[in-house]
Amino acid sequence: MRTHRVAAGETVIYTIVPCALGVVLVAMTSRGVHRVLLGDDPIVLDATLRDALPAAELVRDDAALGDISAGVVALASGAALSHVLPLDLRGTAFQQRVWRELQRIPRGETITYAELAARIGSPTAVRAAGTACGANPVAMVVPCHRVVRADGTLGGYAWGLERKVSLLRDEQLKTP
Repeated sequence: MRTHRVAAGETVIYTIVPCALGVVLVAMTSRGVHRVLLGDDPIVLDATLRDALPAAELVRDDAALGDISAGVVALASGAALSHVLPLDLRGTAFQQRVWRELQRIPRGETITYAELAARIGSPTAVRAAGTACGANPVAMVVPCHRVVRADGTLGGYAWGLERKVSLLRDEQLKTP
């Protein structure tokens, strides 16, 4: 099984910037955005990245990621990206299918976990689809926050339900 790990010594550049949801860490490999983490404390986000990618060479470079982090900050306010971000998502084949489908959910809309599982051709894999949402390494860029329970309640969100509520509300307000 493939993992989310980068290769030993692979360089990952990152930045941590304030956003409407607290602070956001954006990390990128030579192939694309690899991690987007949300939180309240830059030190905690930095430690989380280091724990997640222990074999990588981590280099903080705020200037190099200025345009990309600006796009992610815009997402945190409910805005659309002005351009497609290159992504470096590493996961199982099932996770990849889920993450691709999440990117097809229009801003301002939600689907259920059951709908997500059906859309990827695995209608009985509702829990697995939810687990893949939870394993999404790039918050907001792959919009797992747009998936809700069958009864319409929000379900979980790795970055906290308050952030999920804010993201959904702001996207709905900023969707033409």
